[in-house]
Amino acid sequence: MHIGYGKGVCGTAWKERRTVVVPDVEQFPGHIACSSESRSEIVVPVFEGEEVVGVLDIDSRELATFDEVDARWLEQVAACVATR
Repeated sequence: MHIGYGKGVCGTAWKERRTVVVPDVEQFPGHIACSSESRSEIVVPVFEGEEVVGVLDIDSRELATFDEVDARWLEQVAACVATR
């Protein structure tokens, strides 16, 4: 699925070039539901140099699943995934 620049959580992480943690997707303006079961979400941009080339998007069926510890570790995962 293609999500536009600045649209939904994925597009916001892309545009703002930062990890976005959403404790309750119902409270995120413009949220784009990939699954009706999704309740919380974390999106981490994947960089190639200074350019965002993708995002790591993880949803949860539970509210407030993700926190700053998850963000820190997933940012390290995203750094490993990026092509250089």
